Amino acid sequence: MSNPVALTLTELTAQLHARKLSPVELMSAVFARIDATNPTLNAVVAMHPREKLLAQAREAEARIARGEGRPLEGVPLGVKDLENTAGLITSHGSLPYKNNLVTHDSVQVERLRVAGAIPIGKTNAPEFGYTAITKNLVYGVTRSPWNPAVTPGGSSGGSAAALAGLVLPLVTASDGGGSTRIPASFVGAFGLKPSYGRIPHEPSRLWYFGDTAVHGPLTKTVADNALYLDMTCGYDRRDPKSLPHPGYSYRAKLAEGTPRKLRIAYSPDLGYAVVQSDVAQTVYDAVRLFEKLGHEVVEIPGGPPKLGEAWGVFGSFEMAAAQLHLLPEHENDFARAVMASMKGAWDMTPEWFSEAAQARLALSNWAASVFAEFDLLVTPTVPYDPPPAKGPFPRETEGRKQLAWGVASFTIPFNLSWHPACSLRVGLSRAGLPIGLQIVGERHRDDLVLQAAQALERERPAHPHWPVV
Repeated sequence: MSNPVALTLTELTAQLHARKLSPVELMSAVFARIDATNPTLNAVVAMHPREKLLAQAREAEARIARGEGRPLEGVPLGVKDLENTAGLITSHGSLPYKNNLVTHDSVQVERLRVAGAIPIGKTNAPEFGYTAITKNLVYGVTRSPWNPAVTPGGSSGGSAAALAGLVLPLVTASDGGGSTRIPASFVGAFGLKPSYGRIPHEPSRLWYFGDTAVHGPLTKTVADNALYLDMTCGYDRRDPKSLPHPGYSYRAKLAEGTPRKLRIAYSPDLGYAVVQSDVAQTVYDAVRLFEKLGHEVVEIPGGPPKLGEAWGVFGSFEMAAAQLHLLPEHENDFARAVMASMKGAWDMTPEWFSEAAQARLALSNWAASVFAEFDLLVTPTVPYDPPPAKGPFPRETEGRKQLAWGVASFTIPFNLSWHPACSLRVGLSRAGLPIGLQIVGERHRDDLVLQAAQALERERPAHPHWPVV
């Protein structure tokens, strides 16, 4: 085959285990795609030596030949550059960390490696995952394979560009306010923000109080996502907030199909989002497919409190705390926007914290009321087309003033509330760019989110339609 990376993860693993494709051929194809696309996309920013990777691929090929192949045996893996991979630099997209060589894997990478994946290198990310546009002072700008003039999103933008550009078959991602779902929407992939704690975090130098960021699968299809989740979920004693294993396989749950007659809430704007008209119409049309499938859809008014600014200040506070050991000596090494954000952390007061905490409680209560009546909540994922690769974000949409944090209008609430949420491609905008639909489930019902997404995916199949760079 001309480019095996064009296969879905489930197709690819089947080909490898059937010995119709060798891990060495796959690794060589990945090298060729990196060489061909990186001058444009700048998705892969660091790699292990190629001879070392080919040697690991030959070892994987031998294991498969002996009948000892593991589920992801021989699959090349790209790791988001906010996450540790043994033997590579974790730069966090930040100059003070440009030589930060690490000796251990994150829990997620460790589990993917144990499942047979071969970590080959790092994918680009904005500094500390600060924004939904992937650029930094260490590695520069990452661009979308759909149109290099626009961003693939962030903070998992390098992973998204590599996946949708058919460069890497397997990537890691994480989501602290939309950082998996926003890139998934922008490049037409399937991205899941699992329930908080579903995939454990790695041990950190600073055990902080933050509780919004999760690791999560970014894949071509829903079935790929379930395979990834099966390989990575479950309690780890190094992460006190990690959840126990659910006791079942997510792939098996997908095989069961979607439960009959779900009650689905639909919100076009959560009461405050400013949504591009073709995005709104495409998502509305896709939501109606649930009715075709026999489910009940009810449009609900209003929404949760607008917590974007509070989410941003909490993030600034945590980032400043984590980088305190580098301040003020390295102040000029950080991007101006990142440094300005960290300085804002000193504006947090007990009064402000109390107000923000009350608003977050109101969000949780709103979500509780929604899921007391409905099985799922459906919204757009992102309210507008991807902005330029270097930014800025739009200040208005079709003549209407856009929120400063508008790109994450639909995603931030469910990081703060811990509900599982995914983004599924449901069409293209007038500009020919992907549009994502978000499906949110009750806490710990990641399985139902995946089942509903698969049902919709079958009605609007996106694979194998990917841009060729």
